[in-house]
Amino acid sequence: MKSNSNKFTKPDDLKNLISKRRVLEATALSMLSGSIIGLSSLIPKTSNAQVSLNYPIKPVRFIVPFAVGGSGDLIARVVAEQLSRSMGQAWVIENKGGNGSVLGTEIAAKSNPDGYNVVLSNGAAITIGPLMGQQMGYKPMDDFTHLCLLGTFTNALIVRADHPAKNFNDFLNLAKSNPGKISYSSAGVGSAGYLTGELLKHLAKLDMVHIPYKGTGPAMTDLLGGQIDAMFNALIAASPYIKSGKVRALAVTSQQRIQEHYEIPTMNESVSGAIGDAWFGISVPSKTPIAVTEKLKNEILKTMEQAEVKQRLQEMGLNINVLGPKEFTLFLNNENKKWAPVIKSSNLTNNN
Repeated sequence: MKSNSNKFTKPDDLKNLISKRRVLEATALSMLSGSIIGLSSLIPKTSNAQVSLNYPIKPVRFIVPFAVGGSGDLIARVVAEQLSRSMGQAWVIENKGGNGSVLGTEIAAKSNPDGYNVVLSNGAAITIGPLMGQQMGYKPMDDFTHLCLLGTFTNALIVRADHPAKNFNDFLNLAKSNPGKISYSSAGVGSAGYLTGELLKHLAKLDMVHIPYKGTGPAMTDLLGGQIDAMFNALIAASPYIKSGKVRALAVTSQQRIQEHYEIPTMNESVSGAIGDAWFGISVPSKTPIAVTEKLKNEILKTMEQAEVKQRLQEMGLNINVLGPKEFTLFLNNENKKWAPVIKSSNLTNNN
């Protein structure tokens, strides 16, 4: 019998065998790929509703663009404590103060939009800063979904007890009859008190001198000492001085009178549109899934309805005014419309 050991020694035969094997391998790979694709179509995809149902499955980072201990930080901690309980996952406060709250807000804007990065938004970072030309690495109205307005902080226009202005209208008349001679102080350029003073000047056509301070403590000392005529200060901070009779509150900066100090009129009652409260809200990066933002919104709204939460926030001086995304966005647009002409007419910039 002849040996078959040399059967495939011819080059052409070897090439044909290799070619056939490649065809068989390609066919098998194609069939395998098709099977995988077919199987993948059977795997249920996670729907928007399922994302909402499962969220959150880990702690939520709550970025607070202020230092520990300030009003914004304290408000955030009260809200975070309740949300941690109701949502079954910790809301972890991460203080990122700096650059007038822009630093922390920018970090939030550039964070993963997965619902686990939330920021305490405020006027300095969302409305006032941009209007004053502050450089920031985000677009306040484009890079965020503004979920809920939590409320506002009311300032009061106060004078020392022996000041000749006995009420707000007295103060207006005094300022009009003494252009350039009436002074008022605030916690500094860009603060809510400063801007409210500029708004009052703009609307009532007053010529008053602003004296900026690095804090309300030194300003209060000089007010009591007679070095300045008036001051815009947080109502909650001014309350002890008002109750002791050391200062007189002429008006508050809120839209409506404050229940705890109902005897103090609003500036708005005499000068239409003279409303200058600071505000705090909660926002998330704009590409956060709709199902997640909806669940977040609902949880925040429920939290702000809790009697204990309301009481604690009101004790801190927050006027609770909860708005959902649509109303909150409208509020922000109105803030821009209100402050733009004031900042322009006063030639205010971030370098003032």
